Amino acid sequence: MSTLKQRLHADVVVHMKDRNKTALTTVRNVLGEIETREKSGKTPIELDDTQVTALLQKEAAKRRDTARIYTEAGEAERAAAEIAEAEVIEAYLPEMLTLAEVEGIVDEAIAALKASGQEPTIKQMGAVMKPVTAKVAGRFDGKAVSEIVRTRLA
Repeated sequence: MSTLKQRLHADVVVHMKDRNKTALTTVRNVLGEIETREKSGKTPIELDDTQVTALLQKEAAKRRDTARIYTEAGEAERAAAEIAEAEVIEAYLPEMLTLAEVEGIVDEAIAALKASGQEPTIKQMGAVMKPVTAKVAGRFDGKAVSEIVRTRLA
Protein backbone atom coordinates (compact mmCIF):
# COMPACT_ATOMS: atom_id res chain seq x y z
CA MET A 1 0.00 0.00 0.00
CA SER A 2 1.33 3.44 -0.89
CA THR A 3 2.30 5.75 1.94
CA LEU A 4 -0.23 8.38 0.84
CA LYS A 5 -3.01 5.81 0.94
CA GLN A 6 -1.86 4.66 4.38
CA ARG A 7 -1.95 8.26 5.57
CA LEU A 8 -5.51 8.66 4.26
CA HIS A 9 -6.61 5.49 6.09
CA ALA A 10 -4.94 6.66 9.33
CA ASP A 11 -6.56 10.07 9.05
CA VAL A 12 -10.04 8.50 8.89
CA VAL A 13 -9.55 7.45 12.52
CA VAL A 14 -8.15 10.88 13.45
CA HIS A 15 -11.12 12.68 11.87
CA MET A 16 -13.54 10.32 13.64
CA LYS A 17 -11.97 11.07 17.01
CA ASP A 18 -11.97 14.81 16.27
CA ARG A 19 -15.60 14.58 15.11
CA ASN A 20 -14.60 16.48 11.96
CA LYS A 21 -17.50 15.44 9.72
CA THR A 22 -16.38 17.34 6.61
CA ALA A 23 -12.85 15.95 6.64
CA LEU A 24 -14.05 12.43 7.50
CA THR A 25 -16.59 12.35 4.67
CA THR A 26 -14.10 13.82 2.19
CA VAL A 27 -11.32 11.36 3.04
CA ARG A 28 -13.75 8.44 2.89
CA ASN A 29 -14.99 9.61 -0.53
CA VAL A 30 -11.43 9.88 -1.81
CA LEU A 31 -10.56 6.43 -0.47
CA GLY A 32 -13.67 5.07 -2.19
CA GLU A 33 -12.57 6.65 -5.46
CA ILE A 34 -9.09 5.11 -5.06
CA GLU A 35 -10.60 1.67 -4.43
CA THR A 36 -12.90 2.04 -7.44
CA ARG A 37 -9.93 2.87 -9.66
CA GLU A 38 -7.96 -0.07 -8.28
CA LYS A 39 -10.76 -2.57 -8.82
CA SER A 40 -11.95 -1.33 -12.21
CA GLY A 41 -10.64 -3.12 -15.26
CA LYS A 42 -9.92 -6.77 -15.88
CA THR A 43 -7.26 -7.20 -13.19
CA PRO A 44 -7.11 -5.34 -9.88
CA ILE A 45 -4.11 -3.04 -9.46
CA GLU A 46 -2.68 -0.99 -6.61
CA LEU A 47 -2.16 2.70 -7.23
CA ASP A 48 1.23 4.13 -6.30
CA ASP A 49 1.75 7.55 -4.69
CA THR A 50 2.09 9.30 -8.05
CA GLN A 51 -1.23 7.90 -9.26
CA VAL A 52 -2.93 8.68 -5.94
CA THR A 53 -1.58 12.25 -6.11
CA ALA A 54 -2.97 12.65 -9.64
CA LEU A 55 -6.34 11.35 -8.45
CA LEU A 56 -6.31 13.77 -5.48
CA GLN A 57 -5.56 16.67 -7.83
CA LYS A 58 -8.51 15.72 -10.03
CA GLU A 59 -10.82 15.39 -7.03
CA ALA A 60 -9.77 18.79 -5.65
CA ALA A 61 -10.20 20.42 -9.07
CA LYS A 62 -13.63 18.80 -9.41
CA ARG A 63 -14.72 20.30 -6.10
CA ARG A 64 -13.34 23.76 -6.95
CA ASP A 65 -15.22 23.64 -10.26
CA THR A 66 -18.44 22.59 -8.51
CA ALA A 67 -17.97 25.41 -5.98
CA ARG A 68 -17.64 27.90 -8.85
CA ILE A 69 -20.90 26.60 -10.36
CA TYR A 70 -22.69 26.86 -7.00
CA THR A 71 -21.38 30.42 -6.54
CA GLU A 72 -22.68 31.43 -9.97
CA ALA A 73 -26.05 29.91 -9.06
CA GLY A 74 -26.19 31.91 -5.82
CA GLU A 75 -25.70 28.87 -3.56
CA ALA A 76 -22.96 30.32 -1.33
CA GLU A 77 -23.45 27.75 1.43
CA ARG A 78 -23.02 24.77 -0.92
CA ALA A 79 -20.04 26.47 -2.58
CA ALA A 80 -18.39 26.91 0.83
CA ALA A 81 -18.90 23.20 1.58
CA GLU A 82 -17.24 22.23 -1.73
CA ILE A 83 -14.31 24.58 -1.06
CA ALA A 84 -13.89 23.08 2.42
CA GLU A 85 -13.71 19.59 0.86
CA ALA A 86 -11.19 20.81 -1.75
CA GLU A 87 -9.00 22.23 1.03
CA VAL A 88 -9.07 18.91 2.91
CA ILE A 89 -7.95 17.10 -0.25
CA GLU A 90 -5.29 19.70 -1.09
CA ALA A 91 -3.71 19.15 2.34
CA TYR A 92 -2.58 15.72 1.05
CA LEU A 93 -1.00 17.09 -2.12
CA PRO A 94 2.75 17.78 -2.28
CA GLU A 95 3.86 21.41 -2.05
CA MET A 96 3.56 23.16 -5.39
CA LEU A 97 6.70 24.41 -7.13
CA THR A 98 7.23 28.05 -8.00
CA LEU A 99 7.75 29.26 -11.55
CA ALA A 100 11.42 29.98 -10.80
CA GLU A 101 11.98 26.44 -9.47
CA VAL A 102 10.41 24.89 -12.59
CA GLU A 103 12.47 27.16 -14.86
CA GLY A 104 15.59 26.01 -12.99
CA ILE A 105 14.65 22.35 -13.53
CA VAL A 106 14.07 23.02 -17.25
CA ASP A 107 17.43 24.81 -17.53
CA GLU A 108 19.18 21.84 -15.84
CA ALA A 109 17.61 19.42 -18.32
CA ILE A 110 18.68 21.59 -21.27
CA ALA A 111 22.21 21.88 -19.83
CA ALA A 112 22.34 18.06 -19.48
CA LEU A 113 21.31 17.76 -23.12
CA LYS A 114 24.09 20.19 -24.14
CA ALA A 115 26.60 18.26 -22.00
CA SER A 116 25.76 15.06 -23.88
CA GLY A 117 26.84 16.80 -27.08
CA GLN A 118 23.41 17.53 -28.55
CA GLU A 119 22.39 21.01 -29.59
CA PRO A 120 18.94 21.63 -28.05
CA THR A 121 16.28 22.43 -30.64
CA ILE A 122 12.51 22.17 -30.63
CA LYS A 123 12.95 18.63 -32.02
CA GLN A 124 14.50 17.57 -28.68
CA MET A 125 11.47 18.76 -26.71
CA GLY A 126 10.63 15.17 -25.72
CA ALA A 127 14.19 14.59 -24.50
CA VAL A 128 13.89 17.67 -22.28
CA MET A 129 10.30 17.05 -21.14
CA LYS A 130 10.92 13.49 -19.90
CA PRO A 131 13.34 14.34 -17.02
CA VAL A 132 11.51 17.59 -16.25
CA THR A 133 8.14 15.83 -15.99
CA ALA A 134 9.68 13.19 -13.70
CA LYS A 135 10.93 15.90 -11.31
CA VAL A 136 7.87 18.15 -11.47
CA ALA A 137 5.24 15.32 -11.41
CA GLY A 138 2.03 16.80 -10.05
CA ARG A 139 3.60 19.83 -8.43
CA PHE A 140 3.16 22.24 -11.36
CA ASP A 141 0.78 22.54 -14.31
CA GLY A 142 1.93 20.30 -17.18
CA LYS A 143 0.80 22.71 -19.90
CA ALA A 144 2.79 25.52 -18.29
CA VAL A 145 5.89 23.28 -18.11
CA SER A 146 5.48 22.46 -21.79
CA GLU A 147 5.29 26.17 -22.65
CA ILE A 148 8.43 26.94 -20.61
CA VAL A 149 10.35 24.16 -22.40
CA ARG A 150 9.06 25.32 -25.78
CA THR A 151 10.16 28.93 -25.19
CA ARG A 152 13.59 27.84 -23.88
CA LEU A 153 14.20 25.67 -26.95
CA ALA A 154 12.89 28.18 -29.51
